[in-house]
Amino acid sequence: MSSFYFLGIGGTAMASVAVALSHAGHAVTGSDTQLYPPMSTYLEEHNIPYFNGFAEKNLLHALPDFVVVGNAISRGNLELEYALDHHLELISMPDLVRQHLIEKNTSIVVAGTHGKTTTTSLVAWLLEHGGLKPGFLVGGIPENFSMGCRPSGRIEAGFFVSEGDEYDTAFFDKRSKFLLYRPDIAIINNIEFDHADIFSSLEDIKRSFRLFVNLIPRNGTLIVNSDDPTAMEIASKAFCRVERFGLKTDAEWSARNISVAHETSTFDLFYKGELQGSITVPLFGNYNIMNALAATAAAVTAGLPIEAIAKAMPLFLRPKRRMEIIGTYPGNITLIEDFAHHPTAIRVTLEAIAELYSGRRVVTCFEPRSNTTTRNIFQQELSECFGPASIVVMGKVHRPDRYKHEECLNTSLLREELQKQGKSVFLSGEESGAYPDNIVHFLKQQIRKDDVVVVLSNGNFGNLKNMLKESFIKIS
Repeated sequence: MSSFYFLGIGGTAMASVAVALSHAGHAVTGSDTQLYPPMSTYLEEHNIPYFNGFAEKNLLHALPDFVVVGNAISRGNLELEYALDHHLELISMPDLVRQHLIEKNTSIVVAGTHGKTTTTSLVAWLLEHGGLKPGFLVGGIPENFSMGCRPSGRIEAGFFVSEGDEYDTAFFDKRSKFLLYRPDIAIINNIEFDHADIFSSLEDIKRSFRLFVNLIPRNGTLIVNSDDPTAMEIASKAFCRVERFGLKTDAEWSARNISVAHETSTFDLFYKGELQGSITVPLFGNYNIMNALAATAAAVTAGLPIEAIAKAMPLFLRPKRRMEIIGTYPGNITLIEDFAHHPTAIRVTLEAIAELYSGRRVVTCFEPRSNTTTRNIFQQELSECFGPASIVVMGKVHRPDRYKHEECLNTSLLREELQKQGKSVFLSGEESGAYPDNIVHFLKQQIRKDDVVVVLSNGNFGNLKNMLKESFIKIS
C-alpha cells in the first residue's frame, strides 16, 4: 500500500477520494485552509488527519509516496514549493482516480454545466440497488451512501461512476478533469458558459467537450440532452452510439404525464415512443426529471432492467445542498439550501420551488461567489433569473479585489433591475453590521408566515444557513 498526501484536501472531491483511498488501506493525510462542514466533518468522521494551513513541516512529518495536488493549488504554495524542490512524486486527483479507482472498470462519466452531482448520485444508486456494487466519485455527499467516493465492490471488472467536471485538472495539467476519466458510457446534460477563470468563451468550453466525446470508444454510448442545442452539436461528432433524452417526444428516452406531489415526481417513461412503465422519484422540477431520464438511460445501458430501476428510484435520497430542505419552522417557514450559482441553475431551482410551494412567497438569498458570477459576465442574466422571488438578498461579492472595478459584478445595478420587477432587494455589502448577521436581522423584519427561504451558494455564505435556522426557531 502507498501513502498519499492531499494538498488541498478540503475540496469536496479531494476529501472524498482521500477517504476512499484510506478505506482501501492506503495511508492518507493532507492539508488545507478554511476547512468547514460538511467536508471537515466528513474527514474527521473517517479518521483522516489533516493540517490546518500550509507549512513545509507538514510534508516533512507525513513523508508521503505521492503528493496529490488539488486544482486550487498554485505555485507559491509553501508545500508545493517544498515538494518541487525535493522531487516528491506529484499526481493530480483525476489521474489518481483513473489509475487507482477506474482502472479496468466500465467507466460511466456524467458531464454538463448543471445537474452533474444529482445525476451521478442517481446512476450510482440505481446500480447499487441493482446489485452491481459500483465505485463512484460524486462532487458532494450522496445520502444513499454517506460518502462521496468509493472503489468498485466487485473483484472482477465492474462499474465506476464519475462526476465529470470540465474544470481544469492541476497547475501542471490544464486539461478538463473529465478527459482523464476514460468514458465508456457518457452523459452530457447541458453545455453553457461557466468557469470564466479558465475558459474564455462558450467555444472554449465546447472544445473540451468535443475532446471528451472523442474519447468514447466505438462500442461505448453517449447519452445526451436533446433539448440542449449545444450538447446536440457536440454529440453530432461522436463515433459511438448516441441516445437522446428529453421532454420532447422524438428523443429515445422521454418523460410524459409528469405530476408532482410532496417533493416527489411521477412520470411515464418512454423509450423510442413505447411506454416502459411509471417512474416515481423524490425530486421535483423539470430539470430533475431530465436528470432522472439520463440516469435511467445510463443504468439500462449498464444492463439493468427497467423494473429494477423503477424499484430503486423512490428510494433515492437527494445529495446534500441539492434542493436540500433544511426544515420547517414556526409560522410554517420552510428553509431550503441549494448549490445553484449559475443564472440558469438559479432560475430552474426557483421555478421548481415556486411550483412545489405554490401560493407561498419565495425569499432568496444569493451569494455571488463563483469565478463567473463575481464578474459582470452574467450581469444581465442575473437580473433575469430570480423571477419567482419576491425578496432577493444579495450576499457580498466574494473576493472582488481579484478584478478591476469595471470587471466586477455591479450589485447596485442588479438591485435597480430587480426593483424594476417589483422585488424587494437587500444588498448586504452596503449595510452596516457584521456579515452575514445583517442578513439575518433584515429577514427577521421581513419574514412572514408561510414564507419559503432559499439559500443559494457554492460556498459557506458565512454560515448563513445555520444562523437562519437559529433565528427562525426564535421567531415567535
